[in-house]
Amino acid sequence: MASLIKFASDVANGRHALSKFIPMGLWLADAVLCGLIIWKVPYTEIDWVAYMEQITQFVHGERDYPKMEGGTGPLVYPAAHVYIYTGLYYLTNKGTDILLAQQLFAVLYMATLGVVMLCYWKAKVPPYIFPLLILSKRLHSVFVLRCFNDCFAAFFLWLSIFFFQRRVWTLGAIAYTIGLGVKMSLLLVLPAVVIVLFLGRGFKGALRLLWLMVQVQLLLAIPFITTNWKGYLGRAFELSRQFKFEWTVNWRMLGEELFLSRGFSITLLAFHALFLLIFILGRWLRIKERSFLGMIPYVLRFTSPFTEHEEASISHRVVTPEYIMSAMLSANVVGLLFARSLHYQFYAYLAWATPFLLWTASPNLLVVVPLWAAQEWAWNVFPSTPLSSNVVVSVLAVTVAMAFVGSNPQRGAPKPKQL
Repeated sequence: MASLIKFASDVANGRHALSKFIPMGLWLADAVLCGLIIWKVPYTEIDWVAYMEQITQFVHGERDYPKMEGGTGPLVYPAAHVYIYTGLYYLTNKGTDILLAQQLFAVLYMATLGVVMLCYWKAKVPPYIFPLLILSKRLHSVFVLRCFNDCFAAFFLWLSIFFFQRRVWTLGAIAYTIGLGVKMSLLLVLPAVVIVLFLGRGFKGALRLLWLMVQVQLLLAIPFITTNWKGYLGRAFELSRQFKFEWTVNWRMLGEELFLSRGFSITLLAFHALFLLIFILGRWLRIKERSFLGMIPYVLRFTSPFTEHEEASISHRVVTPEYIMSAMLSANVVGLLFARSLHYQFYAYLAWATPFLLWTASPNLLVVVPLWAAQEWAWNVFPSTPLSSNVVVSVLAVTVAMAFVGSNPQRGAPKPKQL
C-alpha cells in the first residue's frame, strides 16, 4: 500500500516517467469534451453577427475605421482582428455556417490549451495542477459557444510566453504584438514584456524587438492608417471608452452611479500604476547587479546599465521559464484587478493564469482548488450580482497578492508538496 501511494505521489508531482502522460490524457479528454459541448449545448449569439457585419464592409472595400459598424456598435478592435475574422468570413460562408465556426474555435481552444500545458511543463508545474486547466465551464463557453476574438488574443499571449520561455525572443515578440493587434487588452501585459525583453535580450536587443513590434503594428494597419490614421487609432486603441454597467462582472456591488464616475476611473488607474510599480521594484527588476534607481541614468542616455557579461548572467540566471511566466501573468492579473469593467469573455485571459499564480505561492491543492473554484463559480453567474462581483474581485486580489509572494526571482520556482 505504501509503495502504491508513493507511486501515485511521484506521478502526480512529476517525478515519474508516467507523469508526462497526465497532460496528454487531459488534453485528449478535453478534445472529447469540446465535441460534446458543440453537439449538445446550443450556440449563443452575442458578437459573431456584428463581427461578420463589420467584416462584410471591409470585404466590400471600406477602409475608414469610424465608418465600419455592426449590430452591437462600431468596430473597436485593431487590424489583426479584421484579418482573422475575414478569414473566418470566407471559411464559414460569409459567417452563416455557425457549426463550422464553432469547430474552428474548438481547434483554436485545443491549440491554446496545448501551448498552455507546454508553458506549465516548462515552468516545472506538477501534473496535479493540470486538471484545473480543463475544468472551466466559462472558458469552454467563451471559445466554442460565443466565438469571441479574445480567444485569438489569449492564444497569441500564451504563444509569446511559449517562445520567450525557449529564448526565441523574436518569435515571442511577434506573437505578442499580433495578439495586441487582435485586441488591446494585451496592453496590460506590455510592462512585463518590456522587462522580460530588457533582462533576457539585453538593452539594445530589447530596443530592436520593441521597434519590431511597432513595425508589425504599422504593417497590419497600413490599409487603415493611409485612409484615416486618426480614426483608426481612435477606434482600435480607444482608451477613453465608456463601459455599460449592465455588463460588468467585477464592479456590480458598487452601484451604477459610482461605477460610471470619473473619480472611480482615476482611482483604479492610480492603483493599477502603483501595483505595477510594486511588482517592478519588488520583483521583476529586483536583481543584484543594479538597483532600479541605478538603472535610470543609463536608460535615459539610451545605454545599457549592464556590461555584456552582466547581461549574459542576468539573462540566464534571472530570466528563467518560471520568471517569464510569472512576470507576464502577474502583469495580466494586476491589470484585470484594476480594470474599469470586466466582461465574461475576459475570462480567456484569466482562467489559465490563476492556477499557476496561486501555485507559485502555495503549491497545495487545499489552497489552490477552493480559490479556483470560487473564481469559476463567480464567473459563471449571469447576470453578475453584488455577491458574484465581490468574489471576482476578492479572488483577483488574493491572486495578485500570491503572485507577488510567489514571483521572487531570487528563489526560482516553488517545490511542490507531497500529495
